[in-house]
Amino acid sequence: MAAEHLNVLIIGAGLSGVGAAWHLQNQCPSKTFALLEARQAIGGTWDIHRYPGVRSDSEMYTYAYNFRPWTDSKVIADGATILKYIRDTASENGIDKKVRYGVKVVKADWSDDTATWTVTTERQVDGSPKQEQITCDFLLSCAGYYSYEKPNIPDFAGRDDFKGPVVHPQQWPDDLDYTGKTVVIIGSGATAVTLLPSMTDKAAHVTMLQRTPTYMANIPERDRISDTLRKVMPDMMVHRLGRARGVALQLGVFRLAKAQPKVLRGALLGMAKRQLGSKVDMKHFTPNYNPWDQRLCAVPNGDLFKAVRSGKASVVTDHIDRFTAKGIKLKSGQELEADIIITATGFNIQLIGGMTLSKNGKAVNLSKGMAYRGTLFEGIPNLGMIFGYTNSSWTLKSDISSEYICRLINYMDKHGYDRCAPVNTDPSVKPEYFVTEDSGAGSAGYIQRALEMMPKQGNKAPWRVYMNYLLDLPALRLSPLNDGVMKFSSLRKGNNAAGGRRAVA
Repeated sequence: MAAEHLNVLIIGAGLSGVGAAWHLQNQCPSKTFALLEARQAIGGTWDIHRYPGVRSDSEMYTYAYNFRPWTDSKVIADGATILKYIRDTASENGIDKKVRYGVKVVKADWSDDTATWTVTTERQVDGSPKQEQITCDFLLSCAGYYSYEKPNIPDFAGRDDFKGPVVHPQQWPDDLDYTGKTVVIIGSGATAVTLLPSMTDKAAHVTMLQRTPTYMANIPERDRISDTLRKVMPDMMVHRLGRARGVALQLGVFRLAKAQPKVLRGALLGMAKRQLGSKVDMKHFTPNYNPWDQRLCAVPNGDLFKAVRSGKASVVTDHIDRFTAKGIKLKSGQELEADIIITATGFNIQLIGGMTLSKNGKAVNLSKGMAYRGTLFEGIPNLGMIFGYTNSSWTLKSDISSEYICRLINYMDKHGYDRCAPVNTDPSVKPEYFVTEDSGAGSAGYIQRALEMMPKQGNKAPWRVYMNYLLDLPALRLSPLNDGVMKFSSLRKGNNAAGGRRAVA
């Protein structure tokens, strides 16, 4: 029995996958496609993370799609509201009917002979894994950038000595009761900064244990300007205005951080000090690096500062020596007592859903090549990846990357091509790490652990990964597709003129 064939396979039905599907069916309406989702639900990150207070760490006019307005009054939104937004987008546009649940992509092999990908999937049938194959013309990974199944949990000494529960936010149990408990959260990133104020409503006390402090910015939870404009203007216009303001603010703050780090550092620390009051030691809120060397953490309405100022929560800066029966012993000799320990220690990067790739049966290692416009891979035909920004809202890049993929597919149709692959012939292009130190996340632990397994970027366009929406927007929307780097070809010899592609089986 021949494998099912589709024009496009989208891996993942989270924020990026649903967005890519919308762009595909609107820009390439004749294409057959499906979304393969390893889990049993739409939503990706926003369905997985169930910990208290889970929310966006970007404002929603830029984090929401460019084609569907964000109409909720909160611009720093809770996870449930974001999940509903994604699922409503899918259902309103019939995308939910294209999702195949419980289907994990195991491997994919490109064939030059047929100009197709053969994708091997796995799903559970009567408790046993069953493998199947699907072929497609174009493969697009929207599976995010970290492993859903294997979060980063360090091997803490004495872990088995601690008698209470140890929980990772990515694996939050539904029945965890922290009422009246003493809680220690290990970590200082966005997840820890969200958890601390959210758990003080029930917990006896919450401590955030960090190795180094993080820059935190107090931002309003609601956008009163948009709330007012929404009374007299269409939702989409309000959304676009909010998006433009969001882009300008995000890029402005990032540029200020790089050009005048002392100025932004002073402003952020001054804001934190005013919020915390004179009784809190600022050493726990004073990083030893410049703003945006690592991602800035949003504190909506100053909730974390209020929790610490009230005495319901505290922040400790130290290193862990070992777990004990009662809690955590620190290198300083202090012991933090705990009933529950939460390891907000981040995640492990995993690209293209963790599948293995091959070309004509020969294994492909993406880390050996460069990424083209941050979206395709050097020498690999008809394979795209949606990877958003590390210094701004993810969706700003995912939207325009999806638009670019659709442009590329339509261009191949128009000219009778059935494959495209970026090829570097310029010896002056030098490979660099995909995420650099000046990208806003280059020194983050999860990035440092994964640099060698990620594809490289080049030192100049179109191999450069800019992490800048204003540079990517014209490049992905308006740049020539046949730029001399992207190589097009067809199985039909001599047929590189305009015309339709070969018939789809």
